[in-house]
Amino acid sequence: MISPSGVARYDTHDPRNGTAVTQVTFEELVAEHRRELLVHCYRLLGSLTDAEDVLQEALLAAWRGLDGFKGRASLRSWLYRIATNRCLNALRDRGRRIPPEPQPPFQPPEPSRRSPVTWLQPYPDALLEHVPDTDRGPEARYTAREAIELAFIAALQRLTPRQAAVLVLCDVLGYPLGEVAPMLDTTPTAIKGLLQRARGAIERHRDPARGAPPAPGSAQERQMVNRFAEAFAGDDFDTLVSLLTDEAWLAMPPAPHEYHGVSAIISFLRTSAAWRVSQGLRIRLRPTRMNGQPALASQFVGDAFERPGGLIVLTLAGDRLSGITLFLHDI
Repeated sequence: MISPSGVARYDTHDPRNGTAVTQVTFEELVAEHRRELLVHCYRLLGSLTDAEDVLQEALLAAWRGLDGFKGRASLRSWLYRIATNRCLNALRDRGRRIPPEPQPPFQPPEPSRRSPVTWLQPYPDALLEHVPDTDRGPEARYTAREAIELAFIAALQRLTPRQAAVLVLCDVLGYPLGEVAPMLDTTPTAIKGLLQRARGAIERHRDPARGAPPAPGSAQERQMVNRFAEAFAGDDFDTLVSLLTDEAWLAMPPAPHEYHGVSAIISFLRTSAAWRVSQGLRIRLRPTRMNGQPALASQFVGDAFERPGGLIVLTLAGDRLSGITLFLHDI
């Protein structure tokens, strides 16, 4: 991240006398917003790598344009305007950075469908620490937890970029239409139309029957993750079947393959396990957290070596699993 060290003159008004002027470095000025802006860019781009690059560009643009900031909007809103438009510019100018499709070492079953969102990356929970949730406006429709889950991020990627931007600004951050319109250089009427279309599109990608997940870090969540980890590492397919909802899905970015329904998921897992056994490999799993969800980092373990196997992010629904996302490493 950039860290300009020059002094930025930023006018603030002391409520006691209304005339105070404070001089702070640019880094001090934006420090409290940096992490939430990174989350914002990630929501719109679906890739942490791209989000870090675009945020760097946005902060550089803010630094260069600070003299033109007149305080007509809050500093936070001004930074969100710059970051949002930098994301939209990146998508327009560069398009999506589509990663190459990995070639599996075995012949996988025919997928249920092929996802166009192969650039999706996980977001470590460590980067979510100290991201404020107190500034969410009254218009917000999603909780902070819902708005970072992988299924929500993937659904955003299926919207047009401007629809996604409006949905995030209005329904996640809670900005009213009248504030979002100048951020995107358009009218409140246009924003209302974009928002209605975005809400309709994203609802089509939501599972209305999905139950609420257990509380993060709760005993119920740990028990479910432990059961899945033991069954997954031990190729206990009967237990895996019992853990999945009827409408469960499995995705595996950057591969486009998606498997929907219990039988399709188990068919893929059996094929993968058979290849691993044929290679004399075992799986070692380590718990972690991504996107506010429980996750497992996997290692392939042989007689004299071990190597990364991928990252497994679990989407929980009540006391079962509604989704499994396997982020693949090269095998």
